[in-house]
Amino acid sequence: MLNVQEIQEIIKLIDKSSITEFTYETEGATVSLKKSSNAETDVAGQAGSAPLVQQPVSKEAPIQPQPSQQGEEAKQAAAKPDDKESDKGAGIDYDYEIVSPMVGTFYEKPAPESDPYVSKGSKVSDDTVVCIVEAMKLFNEIEAEVSGEIVQILVEDGELVEYGQPLFRVKKQ
Repeated sequence: MLNVQEIQEIIKLIDKSSITEFTYETEGATVSLKKSSNAETDVAGQAGSAPLVQQPVSKEAPIQPQPSQQGEEAKQAAAKPDDKESDKGAGIDYDYEIVSPMVGTFYEKPAPESDPYVSKGSKVSDDTVVCIVEAMKLFNEIEAEVSGEIVQILVEDGELVEYGQPLFRVKKQ
C-alpha cells in the first residue's frame, strides 16, 4: 500500500495535470482519485471491505465534504457567522482563522516526544505546517495558507475536530 507522502504526491501531480481520474490497486487495496470540475479532490480507497474516504488539503479551493460525511454539527459550524468582532472585544486581534479541512483528530506535534509545530506567537508563512489532522489512520499535514503570527490556538492536542472548525487564529503581516 502507498504511504501518506506518496498519496499526497500523487494528489499534487494529478491536481496539476489534466488527469481527472486515477486508480491504483495492489494486494487487495485500492486507491482511487477523482478530480471534480470545481477543483475539489476526492480520494476513496478500500482495504478489504473497509471503505476509506479521505480529502486532501488544497490551497486552490476549499474542500467540501461528501454529503454523507457532513453531519448536522459540521453544517452548523460551516454556517456559523464569524465571531471575529465579539472576540476582538475580548482582546483577541486576528485577521484569519485556520480551519480543519476534515473531521479527525488534531495533533499539535509530529510525534509525542517532539515539539509542537507552532505555538502562540509563532511566525508562519503560507506553506508552514501548523498541525496534523488524523482521519482514518491517515495523517494530514495542515498548512497555514497565510503569512502572519499565531495569536490563539483554539483546540487541544488529541482533540476531535469537525470539518470547518477553527483551529488557529492568525494576525496577518
